[in-house]
Amino acid sequence: MIDRCEMGVPVTEGTVGVALQMPDAAAAVDSIIAAEQAGVPAVWLTTGGTQADALMIFAAAAMRTERIQMGSAIIPTWPRNPVFIAQQAIAIEALAPGRLRLGLGPSTKAAMRPFGVDFRQPLTQLREYLSVLRPLLHDGEVDFQGSFVRARARIASPVDTPVMASALQPGAFELCGELTDGALSWVCPPEYLVEQALPAVARGAAVAGRDAPPLIMHVPVAVCEDPEEVREAAQRQVGVYARFQFYGDMFAAAGYPDAADGLSMDLVNSLVAHGSEQQVADRLLELLDMGMGEVMAMPLVTGGDQQGAFDRACAAVAVAASRAA
Repeated sequence: MIDRCEMGVPVTEGTVGVALQMPDAAAAVDSIIAAEQAGVPAVWLTTGGTQADALMIFAAAAMRTERIQMGSAIIPTWPRNPVFIAQQAIAIEALAPGRLRLGLGPSTKAAMRPFGVDFRQPLTQLREYLSVLRPLLHDGEVDFQGSFVRARARIASPVDTPVMASALQPGAFELCGELTDGALSWVCPPEYLVEQALPAVARGAAVAGRDAPPLIMHVPVAVCEDPEEVREAAQRQVGVYARFQFYGDMFAAAGYPDAADGLSMDLVNSLVAHGSEQQVADRLLELLDMGMGEVMAMPLVTGGDQQGAFDRACAAVAVAASRAA
């Protein structure tokens, strides 16, 4: 693996990890332990809607693991003040130094409805949030007054926790290039990321006068050699995204304008790493070679076997990680 030290912040690049989808906190902690034992270098976890908080899960896992990196993809910004997120990050850094990556994002209006927030101008809100959290963690203090976020705070000792953000459209990728330590994609075909996202990250970095941060690519994976079973699993578990306008626009820009009508096999082959364990590992490494800074592999459940899907995905990821090291 290559250790990137962008502006003094270590970001692991050129590796692969697993995105967890566990039913409860205890199962998530057990899965993080199992992933480390399987040789997986990194795990990612989403705080979605009113689900269990990813950072609390990471704090528990930190006490029972030694090496594995833990990344949030993502923590919604609207319900939480960035100073509070900084407090949580400082605690986890003390428990697991250098192993936390903070991934943030505005999420969606529907997902934020339970919190009663005035969801609008999400990219502006994210910009303000990053303008507080990253300087506070990395420089030790911040004084910021924005339209959505206000904070005046100081911490005793700055920490090098990488601060990343979710992105789907080019404007969000540009923001990541300008203000973050990495961009996090979700259900994006690689051709879209190569042709539109990576150049947008580079444009944003150029505005800030710095090197482009890495793009962490979310990739559904299925260690399964039945293409139709893989397509059906992909349709069930990620096909719903194509029904949302922003994702539909992204798929159209990637050359799949009819994705909302169902995932074609061509789109599945682009979107999903599938086949034998070796074929999945080869595909993950191919994506790294296309310019992705890291790959976040999300197991698709085939055959109704969630645990088996997770175990097989971890094995393929471990193979790819060992070859990428």
